[in-house]
Amino acid sequence: MAIGKEFKEFAMRGNVVDLAVGVIIGAAFGKIVTSLVNDIIMPPIGMLTGGIDFKDLKYVLKPAVDKTPETAINYGLFINNIIDFIIVAFCIFLIVKGINSMKKKEEAAPAAPPEPTKEEVLLTEIRDLLAKKA
Repeated sequence: MAIGKEFKEFAMRGNVVDLAVGVIIGAAFGKIVTSLVNDIIMPPIGMLTGGIDFKDLKYVLKPAVDKTPETAINYGLFINNIIDFIIVAFCIFLIVKGINSMKKKEEAAPAAPPEPTKEEVLLTEIRDLLAKKA
């Protein structure tokens, strides 16, 4: 019973729930970014490069023979994944930057330092007078 109660407390803590929500939203966001890369960004890039589709770029190590599939290095898919990563990283950067700027606005400006006491003012004047005499 104690382990069950402890697990329930662990699972219901705010950090774990926030992490679960973040993972789910991240997976959905990944699909959106993948669609953005594949359906919106890559076609114009392919057109600019003379109709080259990066997905089809590969280096065949061993051609297909009968029912044996070919062995190839699919560097075009790798290029697509790099572009996908860069776009996701940039989008996350913009989101974090936006959240941080909102947090800065929420934080109150630091209070002005308190006025020096009469004793501090007098001691400062005495220090300045002694410095002039020396």
